[in-house]
Amino acid sequence: MAARTWNAAGNTTGDDFTDSIERLRRLRRLSGIARLMDTAIRIPGTGIRFGADSVMGLVPVIGDAGGALIGLYIVNEARRMGVPADKLAQMVGNIALDSVVGSVPVFGDLFDVYFKSHRRNVDMIMQHFGVMPDDLRR
Repeated sequence: MAARTWNAAGNTTGDDFTDSIERLRRLRRLSGIARLMDTAIRIPGTGIRFGADSVMGLVPVIGDAGGALIGLYIVNEARRMGVPADKLAQMVGNIALDSVVGSVPVFGDLFDVYFKSHRRNVDMIMQHFGVMPDDLRR
């Protein structure tokens, strides 16, 4: 059994503090994955950003399946962190939409540039826990 310690500054136990640190660590990792997959590269002179998901989508079937697997990893991490089932279902819906529409030649590749399912899902997780993007930079 883990020992509980009192944290006078936040009036919480040490376990709560440790859970909070672990949650931030996981959210930082998930945010990095979402950035790599959806917004890693910016087209100079425009506000358009894309990532590995868009590039992988150029490879028929395999690319979209790979993007979906990475998206499902994010959903599984959200489940392990305690995100409610209704939000998990919405996250799976985002991945399904991205995969199905993304598999359409040409249109799907353009769709991948604008519909950033990984980023949306990580934002939903952060919203659920009340974490702001600036909190991940600290």
